Amino acid sequence: MSHFTLKELLELPSRNRANLMNSCTGYKSCNLLATKSKNGVTNVAIFNSIIHIGSNPPMLGFILRPTTVPRGTYKNSKESGFFTVNQVHKNMIADAHHTAAKYPENISEFDKTNLEPIYLDNFDAPYVKDSPVQIGCRYVNEYLIKENDTILVIGAIEHVYLKKEIVHQDGWVQLDKAETVSCIGLDGYALPSLLDRFQYAKPDEETQSLIKKS
Repeated sequence: MSHFTLKELLELPSRNRANLMNSCTGYKSCNLLATKSKNGVTNVAIFNSIIHIGSNPPMLGFILRPTTVPRGTYKNSKESGFFTVNQVHKNMIADAHHTAAKYPENISEFDKTNLEPIYLDNFDAPYVKDSPVQIGCRYVNEYLIKENDTILVIGAIEHVYLKKEIVHQDGWVQLDKAETVSCIGLDGYALPSLLDRFQYAKPDEETQSLIKKS
């Protein structure tokens, strides 16, 4: 196996180090965050840092890199109070990746890609049309991670839209049926497939599959 010490990691070229550290921690979620500025300009950007915060009340979070350069998603979500989280379908990956390009604030990434904004139930932020999982969030708080000047933004989930066929009776969402992708590092995209699903684990009880075997 390859081995890198901290000293060796810090001595790597910055791009090599970024690729290594962003991919070695495993597959990440792949989502498009969409917002609208106070001037009515939409913004959509790819994020691989969406995390589950809690289910009661429903909340999620995402990590922002240091705000030493303009961050449209951050500015818009704070000023408007709203943002949406949209999972990336396998047919969207090229356009989703392009949203990482640094356009001026007055240019919408929707206008530079084939991604389309859609507004639902009078929510102030746009969703991404054709995303199979769409989540409407209200900005509620942020926390500075002082060790590297990144920011954890917390959103309260107010709306969830899902394709009916991917939601099981117990509420579990089967994402492989939605054909949503995951990220490998900063520029790789993968299509996961379900291996198994198990019952709630209990001490001294054998692990039982929830999937009926043919």
